[in-house]
Amino acid sequence: MARVTLEGVRKVYDNGFVAVHGVDLVVEDGEFVVLVGPSGSGKSTTLRIIAGLESLSAGQLAIGGRVVNDVPPNERDIAMVFQSYALYPHMSVYENMAFALHLRKLPRPDIDARVREAANILGITAVLERRPKQLSGGQRQRVAIGRAIVRQPRVFLFDEPLSNLDAKLRVQMRREIARIRRELRATVVYVTHDQVEAMTLGDRIVVMNEGRVEQIGSPLELYDHPQTLFVATFIGSPAMNLIDGSAQFDGSPRFVTTEDKAFSIPLTTAQTERLAAVATDRLVAGVRPEDFRVVTASTAEPALGAVVDASEPLGNEVLLYLRAARQDITARAEPRVLPRPGDRLSLGVDPGRVHYFDRASGRSI
Repeated sequence: MARVTLEGVRKVYDNGFVAVHGVDLVVEDGEFVVLVGPSGSGKSTTLRIIAGLESLSAGQLAIGGRVVNDVPPNERDIAMVFQSYALYPHMSVYENMAFALHLRKLPRPDIDARVREAANILGITAVLERRPKQLSGGQRQRVAIGRAIVRQPRVFLFDEPLSNLDAKLRVQMRREIARIRRELRATVVYVTHDQVEAMTLGDRIVVMNEGRVEQIGSPLELYDHPQTLFVATFIGSPAMNLIDGSAQFDGSPRFVTTEDKAFSIPLTTAQTERLAAVATDRLVAGVRPEDFRVVTASTAEPALGAVVDASEPLGNEVLLYLRAARQDITARAEPRVLPRPGDRLSLGVDPGRVHYFDRASGRSI
């Protein structure tokens, strides 16, 4: 396997469109890194640059310590798994997996051993003689992964490989990819627009937006400590609630919402120090849905009055969609709580679980 290093990698097309703005990233040997972001964020372009399918406009790319800016794809010792599977329809599964090895003129016994070992890892030994049209979507994706495995590359690249599968099969294939990666101890760069996929697979996640890296970190680091409003709302499902307001430091320091002055959230000592140090009164409080809780009128704590728009019982929990402080709020509740549209509730929140952002810059405070 190999270390992948991107330094100031930039991609500008002939029409002047900047797809990637100076990305700096190090993928360690054996690490699983996920590039995640919405459509147009530059994640697939970055992956294609690593693969050699797109040229760099500026910066440097190294694989295993070797600068590969001008090295063609077939000499980079990488293997890529595409969203579309890209299997040869006239070939059997065995032939699809063995094709690249035949081009490299490996001895037939070596080819056979590699193909059968990969098929065993992927659980597709029984379908080696079938054609792609005779396979399910999940089996086709396993063949595409197997074709990459037999090459024994230094780096595996995945470009949204599960997006064509149904929800149940995506969950199953996520487990398979995680298991295969553990067995191979491979260096993996994986692109997806699905933040749940990113959270469950990656050692580290690179969140991209409009060609720029918003934040890099472990899944829990991004979830618990988002550095920008974009990361706060992109990572997590349902998304973090954002409430506009300002900090008041007279008497007991607190955050007061813009639209409902009756609701305020006490500030912790650390929050008070950070917010008092910034010269802005345009703040955004970020609250995860699970950090809101339904409280009773007798509870002696600040509460946000809310009206229920809808509720979704999910068995182990209920998602509540509410209107509060003239904006939409999402909260999680215990399954025994099933209010009806129009019901009025009071929501409490632990002050220490609230994130604060500068509205102008979008940065965490």
